[in-house]
Amino acid sequence: MNKYKGVGFAHRGYHNIHQGIPENSLPAFTAAITEGYGIELDLHLTCDQQLIVFHDDSLERVCGVDKAPESLTYAQIQDLRLLGTNEQIPLFADVLALVDGQVPLLVELKAGDLDIRLCAATYEILKNYTGDYLIQSFNPLVLRWFKKNAPQILRGQLSTKMSASKVILHESYKFALTRLLTNVVARPDFISYNLRYTKRFTTFILHRLFHVPYAVWTLRDKTSYKKGCTNFEMVIFEDPEIIMKK
Repeated sequence: MNKYKGVGFAHRGYHNIHQGIPENSLPAFTAAITEGYGIELDLHLTCDQQLIVFHDDSLERVCGVDKAPESLTYAQIQDLRLLGTNEQIPLFADVLALVDGQVPLLVELKAGDLDIRLCAATYEILKNYTGDYLIQSFNPLVLRWFKKNAPQILRGQLSTKMSASKVILHESYKFALTRLLTNVVARPDFISYNLRYTKRFTTFILHRLFHVPYAVWTLRDKTSYKKGCTNFEMVIFEDPEIIMKK
């Protein structure tokens, strides 16, 4: 984990829609490479088993289509455009070819419930990639899968104050994930936590006493960026302006 200490990851790429660069797009990843920042990105699996880079569980906000990415084929996905631009949802393989080890990647697997087919599809591509990367997920079963099948890959448990999340989960599961009790199953190499809620006893125990590395997200102003860089190992930032004017 030492090589990642101090790395700043551009959240969904170094995007700026005002400049025509949408999130999780090839131009956003190109911009991150140009600026020398790591890239945080998100993966979904289409219904014909193609691995795409996209964040939301619905295509509505970004593409204007009220459907889940998993419900469409990649051919159908290609007809969509990102946030009113001419940019398309990229394949993960195309993103890896673009990055080609120039900057580290922080790859989030968007695996819902118990469906972890995404894990096998992701590893099938990553096992031939020679650049630096880490994986992370809110789903502890994803981390457990990689622990068993690809233990050499560094794994991060994503979490936040789950009661404040819009994700529909059983209250007992929200309780456990918020307090990182799922680490018993996931066995993460690092924690990826919402900076807003890091003042918790769990964070004190894991980070301060046991020195478990933390990535904090999503930093959108100078104050949070400075706090993240000062107190934690990795930061995931959203607004390029807080970097450009730091």
